[in-house]
Amino acid sequence: MSDARRIQLQPAYVLHHRPYRDTSRILELFTRDHGRVSVFARGARGGGKSNSSLLSILQPFNRLLVSWSGRGEAGQLTGAEFDGAMTPLPPDRLVHGFYLNELLLKLFARHDSHPDVFALYARTLDDLKRQDAIRPLRLFEKRLLEAIGYGLALDRDAHDGAQLDPDASYFYRMEQGPVRAEGVAESTMVYSGATLLSLGREELADAEVCADARRLLRAALDRCLDGRELRSRQVMLALRKGK
Repeated sequence: MSDARRIQLQPAYVLHHRPYRDTSRILELFTRDHGRVSVFARGARGGGKSNSSLLSILQPFNRLLVSWSGRGEAGQLTGAEFDGAMTPLPPDRLVHGFYLNELLLKLFARHDSHPDVFALYARTLDDLKRQDAIRPLRLFEKRLLEAIGYGLALDRDAHDGAQLDPDASYFYRMEQGPVRAEGVAESTMVYSGATLLSLGREELADAEVCADARRLLRAALDRCLDGRELRSRQVMLALRKGK
């Protein structure tokens, strides 16, 4: 974005926002065609009817049409409106939504377009509004890994290429895939063949499969995050302990 340009009515979501000077905000947007984009939203803080209206629009999980102009790393927001009817994320799913946002912020560089991930994110938010959070989150993690080139091998033994046996146990080695476990216990990375096959087929109705899928997908994402912590994970863990 070295040359000045204008982007009009781009589908987008707000991933994060923070105050800037007295009355403005810096927004981190996830857009369909331009990937992550930073923009200044002048006058998006403070009193006044127009400011209040803009604040209500520029919130995470609202599907928006945004316009901006400028050059360099950050542009100037010139307009924002709802993209269709707005259905809020239920309060008990907000932490899950922030988890999705944090993954996108940490895994994607600015201006790296991923329209497939934008569509995945939009579908996942819609699913979180209608159903229990577990399955949408696991599917998002699995498909996100595939989209960024780190998809999991979930159908064949990495050692000999044989079809996974649902009744066998497998070590999952991130650089290779599943390898049949013979007697040695590496419990943190051992999974049943049935679990791996179910995750590969995206069949996540069974609670044990979901629990094992969460463990495996977290390990795979941690590899991509390269040691960077997710605050939303800590919040979700505290909420689970509090139940």
